[in-house]
Amino acid sequence: MSHRPATGTGRQTLADRLPTFLFPRLSPIALTGVFLAIFLIGFLIFPVLQVIHVAFQNPATGALTLQNFGDFFATALFRESFVNSFYVSAMSVVVATVIALPLAYITTRFNFGGSALIQSLGFIPLIMPPFVGAVAMQLIFGRNGTINLLLRQHLGFTIPFMEGLNGVTLVQSIHYFPFILINLSASLRNIDRSMEEAAQNLGAHGLRLFRRVVFPLATPGYVAGAALVFIKVFDDLGTPLLLNVNNMLAPQAYLRITSVGISDPMGYVISVILVAFSILSLWASFLVMRGKDYATVQKGGGGLAKRDLAPREKVLAYGVVLFILAVVLSPHIGLFLLSIGTIWSFAPLPDGYTLANYARMWEASQDYVVNTILYAGLAATLDVLIGTAIAYIVLRTGIAGRKWLDYLATAALAVPGVVLGIGYLRTFQDVNVPFLDKPLASWWVIIALALTIRRLPYALRACMAALQQVSLALEEAAESLGATKLRSIRKIVVPLMTGGILAGFVTSFATAAVELSATIMLVSSDRDSPLAYGIYLFMQTPSGRGAGAALGMLAVVIVALGTVLSQIIIERDKKLRTAGREH
Repeated sequence: MSHRPATGTGRQTLADRLPTFLFPRLSPIALTGVFLAIFLIGFLIFPVLQVIHVAFQNPATGALTLQNFGDFFATALFRESFVNSFYVSAMSVVVATVIALPLAYITTRFNFGGSALIQSLGFIPLIMPPFVGAVAMQLIFGRNGTINLLLRQHLGFTIPFMEGLNGVTLVQSIHYFPFILINLSASLRNIDRSMEEAAQNLGAHGLRLFRRVVFPLATPGYVAGAALVFIKVFDDLGTPLLLNVNNMLAPQAYLRITSVGISDPMGYVISVILVAFSILSLWASFLVMRGKDYATVQKGGGGLAKRDLAPREKVLAYGVVLFILAVVLSPHIGLFLLSIGTIWSFAPLPDGYTLANYARMWEASQDYVVNTILYAGLAATLDVLIGTAIAYIVLRTGIAGRKWLDYLATAALAVPGVVLGIGYLRTFQDVNVPFLDKPLASWWVIIALALTIRRLPYALRACMAALQQVSLALEEAAESLGATKLRSIRKIVVPLMTGGILAGFVTSFATAAVELSATIMLVSSDRDSPLAYGIYLFMQTPSGRGAGAALGMLAVVIVALGTVLSQIIIERDKKLRTAGREH
């Protein structure tokens, strides 16, 4: 049997006597990898497996069964919720496409003044969580909102923009269409110009050229964006709740657990279906792309050949773009007017304007703000620490199974927030915190941990990108001069990754600050409530909507500042690297 060599004193410790094939001596980096794997399994994989296990468990006997799924599909409300969720997700993709496609095509295909500004304005909806703008959109597009009041007064009819599932579809489409816009614009810019020219030489022009050549070549970007929209809408909880549309899957999962109880199997069955559809959506997008070649024959593709618009075409294009921008920016305009309005009911605009809502918001929301800074700050810090460690282990070591750390961390994208929240309640309800005599599921730390897991993929991708730009030769040079592995990481690698790490921190912080799906499941007292939950509470009553809108504006500012700051950090880091290479 193999043993470790004796120590310098001639005596062997217990660790030295242990067989190396059973208890291998691990390096600090390998130990870090083991710890990270345990953390991700404990706070992501195990809670989700708990949800899956309960979904297939007989609540009376504990035996495995499919009866819970049979009961689900035998219940009319659940069948209706399933169909509604699929319908809203599919229609949101359609409406988001109708919004994104003209913006992407016009700004990339034509010499169009202000195209950069139009693209930037098109991304603005992402800085507002959809549930925040839902109430504002009710006041603009609702039955007695601005648009329908004007239609009824001047034309004698109304349009049910916000009635039932229509409202959820409209809100979600306006919020998530930038996913399609971003990916589709990138694909259009990378199309090989020679393919378009060849099609034109063969007689293809106008709509036929777009339908048979341009759009098919841009399919990878479109499919990527459409899959994201479908998944995000299917999993969203806050928007249906605020619009009082409960006959969808995510709201039903929340209501079953909070009203019936943590032992109700239907909440877990719905959670499994939510996770399954997230994975199936990604798989379906892969199937669409499989076996097809979209590669260009020259680097970068050159992009579509831009042409000038005729005066009449230019007027039409600007009209389409301005109309789309007016629609997609309406939630922000409505939220701002609601935050400074006195009374806004059965009128196109508020009756008067005041800053009292902001004063009331600040008096009632200081705990929400402090809690959000604490939770999001802790989550973002853990995210960049974990992301940096995983990035280094995956890209710079040969540790067996290292890629599974990347897979585990990225798997959080496929787990809806409501499912993670239910999994935490089930898993940690019976785990008492030492010295506090309370369950871990009721301690505020569990909210920070949920936010950490939910936002980890964003920080990880930023850290991965940053490390890929750090030359391995710099690290090797430091080690050749006598620096230990850990010292070279601390003194060389991490400082050079600073831009990516900061960008990951800011992105994680800004998005965690407005997370509702997971936090609404885990808040055990108003004292522990974060910003998103505070907005949800304010919006439950008409008298609280002004202050809720003011708090929503604060959330928008936080996300907007985070987005801008992250972009500034990334651009600054690129310029420093470019300047360094030139010298």
